[in-house]
Amino acid sequence: MPQSHRAEIDGLRAIAVLAVVFYHFGLPGVAGGFVGVDVFFVISGFLIGGILWREKIATGRLSLGQFYVRRIKRLAPAYVAMSVAVLVVGWLVLLPNDFRETAKGIIAATVYLSNVLFYRQSGYFDSAAEDKVMLHTWSLSVEEQFYLFLPLVFLLLGRSRRVMLIGFAALFLASLIASLPMTERNQPAAFYLFPFRAWELLAGVLLAVWATEKQFAYKVNGIVSYAGLAIVIGAILFVTPDAHFPGWQAIFPVLGTVMLIANGRHNNFVNRVLSMRVPVAIGLISYSLYLWHWPVFTLTTYVQGAYAGPAETALWITISVALAAASWAFVEQPVRKANTLTGSVVIGGAATASILLLGVAGFIFCADGVNGRFGPQADIHIAATGDFLQDFSRCEVAVKGPFEGLETCPIGPASDEPEILIWGDSHVRAMFEGLTQIANESGRPALVIWRAGCAPAFDLMKQESAATASQDTACSIANDQIRTALSNMPNIRDVILIGRWAYYATGQGTGNDAHNTISLSSNTLSSPTQDALFADALKQTVKELGDTDRHIFALEQPPEIATYSAPEVARALAHGRVTPDEATRRAAIGRTEANARAALAQEAVSRSGANLLPTWDRFCDAFLCEAVHEGTGQYFDNNHLTNSAARRIRDVFAPVFMPERG
Repeated sequence: MPQSHRAEIDGLRAIAVLAVVFYHFGLPGVAGGFVGVDVFFVISGFLIGGILWREKIATGRLSLGQFYVRRIKRLAPAYVAMSVAVLVVGWLVLLPNDFRETAKGIIAATVYLSNVLFYRQSGYFDSAAEDKVMLHTWSLSVEEQFYLFLPLVFLLLGRSRRVMLIGFAALFLASLIASLPMTERNQPAAFYLFPFRAWELLAGVLLAVWATEKQFAYKVNGIVSYAGLAIVIGAILFVTPDAHFPGWQAIFPVLGTVMLIANGRHNNFVNRVLSMRVPVAIGLISYSLYLWHWPVFTLTTYVQGAYAGPAETALWITISVALAAASWAFVEQPVRKANTLTGSVVIGGAATASILLLGVAGFIFCADGVNGRFGPQADIHIAATGDFLQDFSRCEVAVKGPFEGLETCPIGPASDEPEILIWGDSHVRAMFEGLTQIANESGRPALVIWRAGCAPAFDLMKQESAATASQDTACSIANDQIRTALSNMPNIRDVILIGRWAYYATGQGTGNDAHNTISLSSNTLSSPTQDALFADALKQTVKELGDTDRHIFALEQPPEIATYSAPEVARALAHGRVTPDEATRRAAIGRTEANARAALAQEAVSRSGANLLPTWDRFCDAFLCEAVHEGTGQYFDNNHLTNSAARRIRDVFAPVFMPERG
């Protein structure tokens, strides 16, 4: 038996979508606006779970064909329209690497796997969220995976209503219990992946199932609605987007939504307001608004860099709403109301549209985003933007041996035991292509181990703004394991230490990433300042490694070009926000300024006793250090080199890899 329309749920959708939109557009006061997605999850679980449960108990079976036809008619048209618009506008404004990544996002979203894609991309070199035009589709993929999962549970447990109810409750608890520790251990997995979000959808399913079984009238007491609304609004205002979400914080928007739905038919002020014309109207277009607002925001800020002020922000929000209303009226509704469309036509049309989308997006992806759409000045920085991907096919997480549990990357001859250990942070990854090439040229096998934001030094602990507590702890554990491993690996005769030394010595980034901070501490070393502590730890590490009759080297950190970012400069040039001369100035730094930034780090490295592998003469003259060398970009951002630069300066490692060292 179909359930009558719940106007207050449309009003609740309005709260959810506006929270997300306001959060994404950067409006103040909605720090936790992203929890609108959690509200949507509960609503979807309640509605879809209720539909399937009522059908199951009324007929004894599920008509999965009709279920999926309804889902396709509801979701596919607006998604296809939005994706086509993104591809068209992307061709005009997106740099090749970003266009390629957007095409990849469309491919993943079309096959319901964008949440997996964005989970896999959540690494150190991952681009900022506002550069990912299809990022918002992660939650749609979670819901689509739910549409595949829920009917399967019905089929597996469908012999007994009691067994099904117990099964849903068990799955709810299992997902919730798993999500809590996973948030601390691997926050991107807990955030993006369906098993750790399923409990939010299942909360809605359980409410629908329980209410149907108990013939519950969705009336309790007015206080329930007030409390539920307060909890949801509180989450929108006060939950913060940090490494501890979702975790226990997600319980609040889920609980508040369940309370509001459970008391939705009680005659109280909250429900009357939610059922008013404006909230209901916004709720009706909420799916289209969710689809369109994020591309509007990402593509406009991509071109402009930033909005001029509140008035322009309001303008683009208004345009997003207008696009959503048009999408609802001219795309969503005509298809949903087209009762003459048979199931085969709907499925065939969706399949055809999906194949065309996949084909076009696949072409763009294979063409590396289609180069040559912008001028030659931008092309230098465009090339640098995409010049950081390496071949890690030989890398693996060791399952046994001294490096068990650590990712190691062998380079050089594959048949020989490694003679060199290259150990460090993300600067090792940036140098990987050059290291691989010289290892192959010299015929000396080596082993590479790197961990972002983790200094290659013993007896240090860190607290980093860009890392979770578990990642901070993992750094210290990994370094202790490397220490133990090296004590039992006499075949390793040389060790190269590579790191962003200035970051550890000063405790923060510079220029574009000055907001990144890192605090070092130690249980065994006592030093008055962070630079002194880092210097002492590095010196002790070099001495300990050198006492085992090894040669220890440290790569001089290339100069940091504080205000340079290849993607930002390329984008600014492509869209006329800077002149070529201004771009050249942003891609350089005075040597005096660069020296001031590097002074503490250079002193620490020089005091360590390691053999220095110099780099500065490859990027600087007496007065200036530059991010472009002979027409080729050398930096991806203000401190990481490109593959081209790594290959060009690979001979700095010759004292290690060439046997003539003596």
